[in-house]
Amino acid sequence: MPVELTGRFTQQYAQLPKGIQRKVDKALGLLDVDFRHPALCSHPVESTPGVFEAYVDSKYRMTFERHGDSLVMRNVDNHDECLRSP
Repeated sequence: MPVELTGRFTQQYAQLPKGIQRKVDKALGLLDVDFRHPALCSHPVESTPGVFEAYVDSKYRMTFERHGDSLVMRNVDNHDECLRSP
């Protein structure tokens, strides 16, 4: 499933440490193949219908929406900050 990055996602990504950016890159690759990949632990964000959360690692998360045949990436940050504004 093609992955599209929003400006917001790109800005947040640029502020992450390089090691976390590499983990995000890996997670985006998994999303592109299968957004239900077990390593991502993808699930809906309870407070925001239509938005999903995926794990980058134990601390960092990213959020996305499904639009037709693509995934639109909304946010990436540490867990609390990411879900404060998914």
